Amino acid sequence: MPRAPGTAEVDLHIARFVAYYNHERLHEAIGNVTPDDMYYGRQPAILSRREKVKRLTLERRKKENLRNAA
Repeated sequence: MPRAPGTAEVDLHIARFVAYYNHERLHEAIGNVTPDDMYYGRQPAILSRREKVKRLTLERRKKENLRNAA
């Protein structure tokens, strides 16, 4: 049975969306990591790195605010 015209283009768009969804888009329900990160066990390292960056950023801002208030 012949394929409908434009089917290859639709398949390409679906493949791009699936790749984006699984490898780039952060999912709030799984801790704002990608499904790929979750599947391969990278979530703990990612969340740990984010927490460290957050802590360092807050410390830097606090120092700057104290310096500016003086």
